[in-house]
Amino acid sequence: MSQEIAVVGSSDFTTGFRLAGVRKFETVPDEEKDEQLDEAVTEVLEDEDVGIVVMHDDDLDHLSRSVREAVETSIEPTLVTLGGGAGAGGLRDQIKRAIGIDLMEEDN
Repeated sequence: MSQEIAVVGSSDFTTGFRLAGVRKFETVPDEEKDEQLDEAVTEVLEDEDVGIVVMHDDDLDHLSRSVREAVETSIEPTLVTLGGGAGAGGLRDQIKRAIGIDLMEEDN
């Protein structure tokens, strides 16, 4: 069974992914993130067809503690955050968490 990518965030954030063919998305207006983001993320996490959840890094600040912990510890689906200046180190950690090995580890 193939799994899909889901995107959660503002209309500005999700539009590019939708144009690229991502079919699963939850759009939450910026002014309503504090009230609606938890529900949108929980819905995506519970969808068995979703293998990767993409969010903007800044949106993690709008999640309740329990939902934030759920996305940060989730293995399937795996959360990938973009933006926020995490840089290569953040991406490296996300890849390592998702697949269990450090692909960028240098051989000595």
